[in-house]
Amino acid sequence: MAPDLFQAPDYYNLDELFTEEHLLIRDATREWVKRDVSPIIEEACQKAEFPKSIISGLAEIGAFGSYIPEKYGAAGLDQISYGLIMQELERGDSGVRSTASVQSSLVMYPIYKYGNEEQRNKYLPKLASGAFIGCFGLTEPDHGSNPGGMVTNIKDMGDHYLLNGAKMWISNAPFADVAVVWAKNEVGRIKGVLVDRGMEGFSTPTTHNKWSLRASTTGELIFDNVKIPKENMLPNKDGLGAPLGCLDSARYGIAWGAIGAAMDCYDTALRYAKERIQFGKPIASFQLQQKKLAEMITEITKAQLLTWRLGVLKNEEKATSAQISMAKRNNVDMALKITREARQILGAMGITGEYSIMRHMMNLESVITYEGTHDIHLLITGMDITGISAFK
Repeated sequence: MAPDLFQAPDYYNLDELFTEEHLLIRDATREWVKRDVSPIIEEACQKAEFPKSIISGLAEIGAFGSYIPEKYGAAGLDQISYGLIMQELERGDSGVRSTASVQSSLVMYPIYKYGNEEQRNKYLPKLASGAFIGCFGLTEPDHGSNPGGMVTNIKDMGDHYLLNGAKMWISNAPFADVAVVWAKNEVGRIKGVLVDRGMEGFSTPTTHNKWSLRASTTGELIFDNVKIPKENMLPNKDGLGAPLGCLDSARYGIAWGAIGAAMDCYDTALRYAKERIQFGKPIASFQLQQKKLAEMITEITKAQLLTWRLGVLKNEEKATSAQISMAKRNNVDMALKITREARQILGAMGITGEYSIMRHMMNLESVITYEGTHDIHLLITGMDITGISAFK
């Protein structure tokens, strides 16, 4: 793969909107990606392996639970800092961002928000340090966009719970130390439980033959009469709103992350267009290539402004689920379109591993679907503005 020469576009001088701390955190993450991710990510993708060697580095830069309080071993940063970290990680690879996003928003967040102090002290410091890796079990083989239809269930056996069912498309599952799992109790109420690696009847088979997110490990969660201690139940929130609250945090991070992938493809295409000579001059001099590049930077800039404002609202605890859905849908769609245009600028070179574009394109085909599909997020906005649900 070519050397990482990435230069981030900032057409509207957005850096002036960030604090000095924000910029330090972003730049530190950017340098870490250049040093520790870029040199190895292409090989990891080709081999379909998650590079576990980067886990300690992710912890060191505060990528695990960055907004969780310092008393639990995390960085205690604000929501814009979290977003900027996700942006820089996805600039490297969506799979790397997915690992950090799941750890932060889908594992550490529910333990912090919905767990008790004993659970927080037991799990959060280990998750923040990377000593533990977690995963999140909501999606099932027959229930993706309709998670409320889940069939995974827990039964109260007196001194413990009995968990049965299966989850699918679970990032980090094959090597996770703990899983935050959502299941229905006897009366159909959704509850969250913590399932530890090694519990009898709990298995995590790997999902193979993926063309997307190849540098991220995906698997299933299988529960066959798994005995769950009573103290492993998350006590502070239940119902479908509990896992959806986690997804709000993760979707917010994705909205930032997608910008990173788009910026990387734009930067690659711009540099290539200036250097590639055809008909005696750089292809950047031709109108159609300038059209592509101009539209790319326009869409990136719009997404940056959208996401910055969302970050301000998140910090003020004013961001709504519908606003987060809009940003996730818009930014991932934007990034995917930019990968396709950037690939065309590079011609045949765009499909090779010498450049990151095709890898980003394949990854974003997953990102546009997971944690709420492109169409579902559109309907969430539709429901918000009309007051009428299209889901029922």
